[in-house]
Amino acid sequence: MASVTVIDSDRRPVGVVSQDDLLLKETHTVRHSVSMFESRKQRREHEKAAGVMAAQLMTSPAISVTPGTSARDAARLMHTKHIKQLPVIDPVTGRITGTLHQRDVLRVFTRPATELKADVRAVLPDPKAFTIEVHQGIVRVSGRVRRRSQAIALVEAVRAVEGVVDVEYEVACDAEHIMVVPPLL
Repeated sequence: MASVTVIDSDRRPVGVVSQDDLLLKETHTVRHSVSMFESRKQRREHEKAAGVMAAQLMTSPAISVTPGTSARDAARLMHTKHIKQLPVIDPVTGRITGTLHQRDVLRVFTRPATELKADVRAVLPDPKAFTIEVHQGIVRVSGRVRRRSQAIALVEAVRAVEGVVDVEYEVACDAEHIMVVPPLL
């Protein structure tokens, strides 16, 4: 068990009881007096350690995602918040529809190279004009475009493909964009 989502009567997540929340019960001694020198965080940890109900133990509010959240954004959220799973909520009702686990997110980044290569080809303006190599999620793109802005857009499109860990590119440009600033009158 990584964590359990606590929901209200309308099936909306209100908090999460994690392994870390439960570990507080083992690591903190329950005290009957509170020091005035404790921080807010320390006081909350002591309250959790003494708690027996989900409402007392849980971390609130629940950090959640919607079905439209990309795997990359979910992974970033898990990493920054140090959590292993996220409740998935319906964006309209706020009700829980499932749970996204770290292993689900990581599976996206271990896609077969042939599958990843096909998805990368699908975002290229002219797939035949580019050479694509994929190794452990790192995509190497080589080819030529007319303008530098097209090269930048191409790399960003490849980087946005689910499962792409990084992009290496050798994309030559026929012309730089030259902006002529009209003289001030």
